[in-house]
Amino acid sequence: MSNDHITELFDKDGNLIGCLLTADIWASIKPTVLKTLGIQEKPEKRPEPISDWETLKEYWDFPYPVDTDVHCEQCGASTENWELDEPRKFRLSSANLAGLVSFTCQQCRAKITKKHFKDSIKVEIQPYREKDLRKEGRY
Repeated sequence: MSNDHITELFDKDGNLIGCLLTADIWASIKPTVLKTLGIQEKPEKRPEPISDWETLKEYWDFPYPVDTDVHCEQCGASTENWELDEPRKFRLSSANLAGLVSFTCQQCRAKITKKHFKDSIKVEIQPYREKDLRKEGRY
């Protein structure tokens, strides 16, 4: 390994205070570093934005009734009313007043997006893809 992958950081007195690693090197050593430091990496599971869904329903002005059925073409999971499922087959990812509603399939993790238009609903399904940790930004 060359020094091209590590940038040392010094304070004004010349004391080493840390270092920066390239994304490739960090991706390769991250599990070892976390294990050494005793840090267990858990993916954050944000709560469902139910209040956004409730706001959309409150201001619903489409000529058809509120749409609660969800179907995943990737794995075949389906429900007539995702709100009533226990445990959830589909997890609400986002909802907004414009009629855009997204779900995550709990079985195959595909993303189901429902676009509510004036006269119709367009459903799009994107298969789950693993993230490239080298391209992940965290702030």
